[in-house]
Amino acid sequence: MRKTILLVAIALVSVVAHAQVLKIVSMQQIATPSNMEGKVVGISPKGDYLLLTDMSNKGLVRYDLASKAATTITEAEGAGWDVKISQDGNKITYRQVRVDANQMVRNDIMQYNMAEGKTVLQAKNTRGTAALVDATAASTVAINEDLHLVLNRNGKSIVLTPNGTNEAYNWASISPDGSKILYYVSGKGCFVCDINGKNVQKIANHCRAPKWYNNNTIVGMADEDDGKVLTASAIVLYTLDGKSQILVGKDMMAIYPAAAEGKIAFSNAAGEMYLLNVK
Repeated sequence: MRKTILLVAIALVSVVAHAQVLKIVSMQQIATPSNMEGKVVGISPKGDYLLLTDMSNKGLVRYDLASKAATTITEAEGAGWDVKISQDGNKITYRQVRVDANQMVRNDIMQYNMAEGKTVLQAKNTRGTAALVDATAASTVAINEDLHLVLNRNGKSIVLTPNGTNEAYNWASISPDGSKILYYVSGKGCFVCDINGKNVQKIANHCRAPKWYNNNTIVGMADEDDGKVLTASAIVLYTLDGKSQILVGKDMMAIYPAAAEGKIAFSNAAGEMYLLNVK
């Protein structure tokens, strides 16, 4: 516990030492259910609950920030990877990884409806993340098996390669106002383009697992490794008009942020989970 408090203090000093785009109101460790070690993989659009998984992406737990109640959604393998939350916060779409009779790895896409407490099969034996979309949104974006962007709009799917067809795309999402696409290109950095895949803007070299905070602001992680293990990682912020901020210093080993207006959640390499309250 003493080490945790010290790391939080170091992280906050790092924040103060840089120009602020967002003001940090508080940072608190999340009291996870049964001392669960894992990571935050999602936060609802309203900021009222988090989605948690273990360090291997097995299972999904809904953690209510007001009541501190934890509800297990699934114990499926792979459920924590690229999970999607609908705009109204009611539906959670995730993958269920399984091995078939021929020892082939298969992905089934499942959707959990919180209001009904039911899970239904959305797609069977899929590849990539193209099936992991929010059916309630006007436009969605995902990654296909060729690691290209797939824009789903008005019932049609269009493959987009704003940085070229030879690039590998990841961590794609659409801005809250539906006008832009955020994505990461392996080995190249974090980018934003318009909804048609045009007007590409480079955001940063080191901003992996990027997420929209609002229409002008992006959060991600700037992680470092020695080729085998993680050695440092910070939570960073960039704006489309060129501003930047370190939200959590790299000594905190902070990874995989999730963002909603007023809140940014993240984990660290030790499996501890934290919530930043910002304004």
